[in-house]
Amino acid sequence: MMLNNLITSQTRIKLLMKFFLNSNTRAYLRGLESEFGESSNAIRVELNRFEEAGLLNSLREGNKKIYQANSSHPLYRDIHNIILKETGIDRVIKKVIHRLGNPFSVYLTGDFAKGMDSPVIDLILVGDEIDREYLARKVVQAEKLVGRKVSYIVLEPAEAEKHLGLIKPSDLLLIWNNEDIEIVAGNE
Repeated sequence: MMLNNLITSQTRIKLLMKFFLNSNTRAYLRGLESEFGESSNAIRVELNRFEEAGLLNSLREGNKKIYQANSSHPLYRDIHNIILKETGIDRVIKKVIHRLGNPFSVYLTGDFAKGMDSPVIDLILVGDEIDREYLARKVVQAEKLVGRKVSYIVLEPAEAEKHLGLIKPSDLLLIWNNEDIEIVAGNE
């Protein structure tokens, strides 16, 4: 992992992944403590640094301080793109989308959409006339390229709205659409 060479704090890397992959991700200290399996003090120190730098916003819900990425921060998009590159998601999308048929959009779901590292990249592809044989071959190539398993489902546009509506926004991340060949920043 490239980030391990640049950033020595594993807690900081986990927080970057958690908050900067999906701008809808929200979390609080105790939840992060159990998710990361680390001391609340180490996590609190990093959360405070990110908040002081303006990279995270916080709000109070009862007795919990809830954190969320500040997607209007000038570095948000850059950090988001670094995380996409680190996980290999950008390369999977570029490998899979090329000559696929008529894709409209690609969503990331599963652990990565929640901001957690995972050996599996879960995708939902929405489109017409998707060449499923070609898709299967490209997914195998992408898996070898990034060293992760790629799990996917293909939805026709008519069924996509119903299916995607069942998923919480924080568990779903739009990463490509046919109007923007670049990977998009999130559900904004």
